[in-house]
Amino acid sequence: MTDMSPADRLTSYAATEMFSLAGKTVLVTGASSGMGEALALTMAAAGAAKVIIVARRKERLDALAAAHSAFVPIACDLISETARSELIEEVHGHGRVDVLINTAGMIADVVPGEDETRENIERTMQLNLIAPFEMCQAVAPQMREAGSGAIINVASISGVVGVGRIPQASYVASKSGLVGLTRELAAQWGRWGIRVNSIAAGYFMSDLTVDMFASPKMAEWQRSRQPMNFRGEPSDFAGTALLLASDAGRFITGQAIAVDGGWTAI
Repeated sequence: MTDMSPADRLTSYAATEMFSLAGKTVLVTGASSGMGEALALTMAAAGAAKVIIVARRKERLDALAAAHSAFVPIACDLISETARSELIEEVHGHGRVDVLINTAGMIADVVPGEDETRENIERTMQLNLIAPFEMCQAVAPQMREAGSGAIINVASISGVVGVGRIPQASYVASKSGLVGLTRELAAQWGRWGIRVNSIAAGYFMSDLTVDMFASPKMAEWQRSRQPMNFRGEPSDFAGTALLLASDAGRFITGQAIAVDGGWTAI
């Protein structure tokens, strides 16, 4: 790029080109609501040729698909190993995935660690850690062959710092594991042009946080810990994801980027 004229370099820095996903196929899990839906809409708006949207609730996926011709809805319960295998087979029928965004996640229960049941621990790990790992494994071979690809794992600030006030040890363990998995896959796959990053999400309004924000006491506790004086919405998350998905973030890999209104800064 340094051999280009200033006029040519100016064109190469055009935001519409840097952040474009034209011709790309994107796969977004957990796309039926909240962050997943916002990310799917963002990828379509950025020009992705195909956005494969995955979630349990078929009716919501169909409603989203009606909004844009790029959307390809696939209903799947990612907790199920059998369902994941069927999903991966179906996804392969759509050709190479250029961008994978693992958004689907759950909190099985909010109880002290000593009271978490084995069933809930296993369900949490299956959806929050094992499913994203298997999805990464599924798309990696074709990304390697192409010499490029972007994977974004939606983690949590709970995977970076302890919170304690909201007891959910299995969720924290799964998201901490996801952050570690991201770093290791980035280190292994970077030589093939595959970028792997995670986003440590703060307290956004979503299906996972609706009960917390409904409690005046908990909402005030959350607000008092966050330097930014407004509540994050799913749309506040989308720009970071687009950066990591597009050529604008071509030299970023192995990172856990906190999008949290400054929560982890204090």
